[in-house]
Amino acid sequence: MKRPGLRTLMAFVGVTLLAAYLGAAYLAYWVLARLWAARPDPVTILLVVVTTAVVFGFLSYTFGTRRLLSNLNATYVPPERAPRLYDRLTEFCAEMDIDVPDVYVGRMASPNAFALGGVGNGAVVFDRSLFRFLTTAELDAILAHELAHLESHDGLVQTLAFSVGQTVAAVLSVVLFPVALLATGLAKAWAWLAGRPGAWPETPFGKFRTAVDGVTVFVLVVLTLAVRAHSRGREFAADDRAAELTGRPLALASALRKIQRAAQPGWGVLSPLYVHSDDENPIAEWFSTHPDLDDRIERLREKADEGGVRVPVE
Repeated sequence: MKRPGLRTLMAFVGVTLLAAYLGAAYLAYWVLARLWAARPDPVTILLVVVTTAVVFGFLSYTFGTRRLLSNLNATYVPPERAPRLYDRLTEFCAEMDIDVPDVYVGRMASPNAFALGGVGNGAVVFDRSLFRFLTTAELDAILAHELAHLESHDGLVQTLAFSVGQTVAAVLSVVLFPVALLATGLAKAWAWLAGRPGAWPETPFGKFRTAVDGVTVFVLVVLTLAVRAHSRGREFAADDRAAELTGRPLALASALRKIQRAAQPGWGVLSPLYVHSDDENPIAEWFSTHPDLDDRIERLREKADEGGVRVPVE
């Protein structure tokens, strides 16, 4: 049994903590209440929040792409060094009615290609190893796929959507901040009074605090899943567009399979437009930016069958 003096001291600490957290919770509530009282109309608030999120997302996208090119040590490829590639690039862009992007070649951790906006007219980046094991038709298909992402501004849309989602989660966490402080103070006071200060998360108020935190996490996860689902849909759309542009869906299917066999990179932040195959973990698939590679290849095969093309995929 603990000494009476120690019990008294722990009770004193518990009450002090409770008073401190109650004061902090009240102060946070007072600030939020004053801000709410002085708020403009809801439409203006919504516009300010969305505009702020979009502006920061756009700046992040624009400057982030420049930083990525620098980190990859990507080298600009002028038209005179790859005339055939630029000829196809120009043809595709004319048909898509988009500006001709720059072409870069870099050394990546695994063979890949991705498209970036926000750098002039945009950029398409190839790992230099792709030029060794992909055929000309397969390179054309990968090029068309990446141009389809630029045509639809997929990278920008996904970056802005993620920025808006983060902003919503941040606003929600600020609104719930006084509640979280109050729950934490009650939980810690309960634990100190019970003589188990380290067990405050296990108290009823501690569990409530965990639930409050979980609300913000849940909202962020749901929004992230929505953005990832949109990204997977855009991959299918880019595959369809590439098949339409080249008239050779199996060339893209073959290129994707070769890239998969050459390396199996893990998920990364280089680009939501990265070409890769994800693990078969169902949870990982929900958060994946790309659909299952076998599904993509099967869809491309079906397109080839519809067009009367029956060239086998390696």
